[in-house]
Amino acid sequence: MSSAVEAGRRLAGRLASGARTLASRSAYEAKTLVARSPGLAVRAARARGHGVLVDPATDILIEGYPRSANAFAVAAFRHAQGREVRVAHHTHAPAHVLAAIRAGVPALVLIRDPAECVLEFVIVRPHLTVRQALRGWVRFYAALLPHRAEFVVGPFPEVTSDFGAVIRRVNERFGTSFREFEHTEANVRALFRHMDDYWRDRLGPGRSIEPFVGRPSEERERWKAQMRADYAATPSPLRERAGALYRALAGGPP
Repeated sequence: MSSAVEAGRRLAGRLASGARTLASRSAYEAKTLVARSPGLAVRAARARGHGVLVDPATDILIEGYPRSANAFAVAAFRHAQGREVRVAHHTHAPAHVLAAIRAGVPALVLIRDPAECVLEFVIVRPHLTVRQALRGWVRFYAALLPHRAEFVVGPFPEVTSDFGAVIRRVNERFGTSFREFEHTEANVRALFRHMDDYWRDRLGPGRSIEPFVGRPSEERERWKAQMRADYAATPSPLRERAGALYRALAGGPP
């Protein structure tokens, strides 16, 4: 094979990769815009088979931006009930929360420090820029802020250390009687094992589960440390907007 042909193939590969990245970024932008409209977001999630949608049989909705302990919260809630429960979850669309509110379904919104959340999401979706992911985070929670009184908020530190207290607030707000999760080491280990097994089955042999798992990971912390400069370099108005939304919804720093 001539050097010219090989060079041409490498160039074609780079162009194809660049086109795929651009398409993925454009699709993400469209999704975060559509995700604010209940009619469009629910139809889109149904068409993609993404998440479990709210319906008349739903017991509770649990939603948050990706990497906000969504999988942990859903698994812990189900584990605590000791019976079959219908949980709407994992569309990652604020409009799904609004749909639950309109249907009279108890809604729990998860939230995490925007820097931690966004950096973890970019590890999972490396085609996105940190700035783009942060813009998506802001769009998610800005759409929910006007409805703050109509759902319960579960901040990431509390969800991952005392989820029983979060369920207690759900019961107080909605008059429900859900059983509280017992946040023991044994229960948490069992949930982490379950989540690890899920990702091993989904990814198949030969692929690392570390970018994806919803448990503490030293490897992910190293990856995030390498990207913190990228977060600091995002426009300050966008970071300030994210911080203000977090404080308004979670009631504390950042």
